[in-house]
Amino acid sequence: MKNKVIKAAVVQAAPVFMDLNASIDKAIEIIQTAAKNKANIVAFGECWFPGYPWWCWLAPVAHNVQYFQKYHENCLVRDSDEYYRLAKAAADNEIFISFGASERDHGSLYISQFLIDDVGQLISARRKLKPTHMERTIFGDGDGSDLLVSDTELGRIGQLACWEHLQPLSKYALYSMHEQIHIAAWPSFSIYPGNANALGPEVNNAASQIYAVEGQCFVLAPCGLITPEWYDMLVTNDAQAALIGLGGGYAQIYGPDGSALCKPLAHTEEGILFADLDLGLISIAKSFADPVGHYSRPDVTQLLLNNDSKRPIVKMDATPENIHFNNVLSNDKPAERESIDE
Repeated sequence: MKNKVIKAAVVQAAPVFMDLNASIDKAIEIIQTAAKNKANIVAFGECWFPGYPWWCWLAPVAHNVQYFQKYHENCLVRDSDEYYRLAKAAADNEIFISFGASERDHGSLYISQFLIDDVGQLISARRKLKPTHMERTIFGDGDGSDLLVSDTELGRIGQLACWEHLQPLSKYALYSMHEQIHIAAWPSFSIYPGNANALGPEVNNAASQIYAVEGQCFVLAPCGLITPEWYDMLVTNDAQAALIGLGGGYAQIYGPDGSALCKPLAHTEEGILFADLDLGLISIAKSFADPVGHYSRPDVTQLLLNNDSKRPIVKMDATPENIHFNNVLSNDKPAERESIDE
């Protein structure tokens, strides 16, 4: 473990709902603010571009068709001009950025997370392995290649989205890759208030906290929120009004012993939380419990992990032994880009 201290920033804010370019404008201002405060990395929540599709929890699919085209058109496309605006913001401000996006890949959408370094180079891009409950009416699945931890100059960084933090085997897979910094991206905790404790802030912040202490790593937990503008757009009757509330922002940063490192913002307040991460503290936490090392029992339980990418189409040459994948098919990862030009 390197005895290195880095400064992290987590965002508690809402994008401009279903407006990708306006959301990027707002994100660039946030990135600039984080950089001015000497942060080395800034993290945004789940589906921050162009906003989490809350309507899927409020009405049947037949009602929600009205949102599909506009949402689809405003989702982020990898290697698009919009994507490179964010990469350039990372380079211009010399800061790592982690962000959640509703990613459009031709006709399908995915809950994705991107990690870009301080020269604008893509480090990793992943998709949520299994959308949660009503999300499956909108998004497709990721695959085994989306469980990854990247070795960076800041440390070993991994990402999961929302209720992936309730998947013990997925978590253990990332623990086995020796994460030091984990980004736990959340949308907001404002759905079904008073009626679904499992969707509320207490349970889900506890999931982030337990991840930190189980994996002995720092956890950055950015979070969105529901603004009055979002509420007015989404809520069309009294029944829907009972299903969603304003705010729901509960961003936090946790240390490898599970301690909260920031004073939280009010759940209706937008802002940035900052904390210094001393990576040397991980070795102290690991000395007590390393679930993939001295505190494991591989003779009793083991994880079977398949990191292969599973594509829906295989393009074959004339001879069977020359089977190869077409590199433009769904789930392919983009080529790395060394830097972003002016």
